[in-house]
Amino acid sequence: MLFSEIVQLAVDSFKASKARFLLTMLGMIIGSASIVLVVTIGLTGKQYALDQLSSIGPNKIEMQYNGGDITGPNNTTTPDYMTRDDLTAVLAQVPGIVASSPMLEDHTSVSMGNGIVKDTMLLGVSPQYKQVRNLTVVAGRFFDDQDSTTHAKVAVIVEPFARELFGTSDAAIDKSINIHGIPFIIIGVFKESFNTFGLSEISNQTLLIPYPVARYFTGTDTVKEIFFTMVDSASVVPASEEILSIIKSRHRPNSVYTPFIMTDILNLMAKIADMLTIVLLLAAAITLVVAGVGIMNSMLANVQARLREIGIRKALGATAKEIRLQFLIEAVFISLSGGIVGILVGLAIPVSVNVLAGIDIPISWISVIVALATSVLVGVGFGTLPANRAAQLDPVETLKYE
Repeated sequence: MLFSEIVQLAVDSFKASKARFLLTMLGMIIGSASIVLVVTIGLTGKQYALDQLSSIGPNKIEMQYNGGDITGPNNTTTPDYMTRDDLTAVLAQVPGIVASSPMLEDHTSVSMGNGIVKDTMLLGVSPQYKQVRNLTVVAGRFFDDQDSTTHAKVAVIVEPFARELFGTSDAAIDKSINIHGIPFIIIGVFKESFNTFGLSEISNQTLLIPYPVARYFTGTDTVKEIFFTMVDSASVVPASEEILSIIKSRHRPNSVYTPFIMTDILNLMAKIADMLTIVLLLAAAITLVVAGVGIMNSMLANVQARLREIGIRKALGATAKEIRLQFLIEAVFISLSGGIVGILVGLAIPVSVNVLAGIDIPISWISVIVALATSVLVGVGFGTLPANRAAQLDPVETLKYE
């Protein structure tokens, strides 16, 4: 028999039992749609997470001191912190830095008047800290170079703290607070562009003041962290290595300094998102296995119901290979048809959201190819047993079957 004739027999068999084949296809439809949707959801979640992390600043380099003390008289030790001079040296030697800021940290209490005292995290930073950390000013303004140069006693307060103290962000502007007995005027309220869930140096009780003013409270030029923003993301890694080398050359050999860059975090987040997508795909594959078992059972019942047809075809000269191919094509036809319908359903949902809601949801055409290939493999894999059983039937016994 010609291959086209075998295919036509498979199509005729489908037309003769549409309801049974459609119910058998249902599992494949659900499984294939699940594959497309799982990949789409995984890509959407991955893109969202990376966009949120990137909003912190993909070009940012954060230098931290991580250990190594200086031994002084009487065996006393002091931490070998970075200094403002380290920042000056880096700015003079490393090209491509568009913004930078030292950071002093002080846990203290602020007086609100009327005997009200609140614990706070006081950070001394430069005006460029707003750009380096990609902060959003929700009320008032951030302190500028003039404030820093004139040692103005001004502060910028984080939004949750402003609401706790004054009710609203706007109400906090121009309010006076006392830090170490010195009155400061709140000139702005800020928030992080991305919720770091307390994993950054900014907490819900943070006040920012100009770095030169913060030095009054420490009496030294030491800084806990130094932030840099590079001109582009491609220069972040080489610049971080050069910055580390310069700072280490200015301190004791046993002192440890670490550059933190968003590139490492973004790459890690991408790997985690990909792994989660793979896990979800494996879960969706279980649906396809169940659908394959349904196809196999349906085809076994189909073989049993068509014993006389198989016997007649063998009596007329059909070979075992042709019988096997006919039932195998029927199984593939069912799984592939279900796969195509499932893919269309899986694509229709994100496309509809894109069109109706205007939300950009990424669609992976690789998932379509995977779903199609999986549909064929399921048809071949679970259709082989029924096809072999049909091919091995004795024509004499099948002709006697009532």
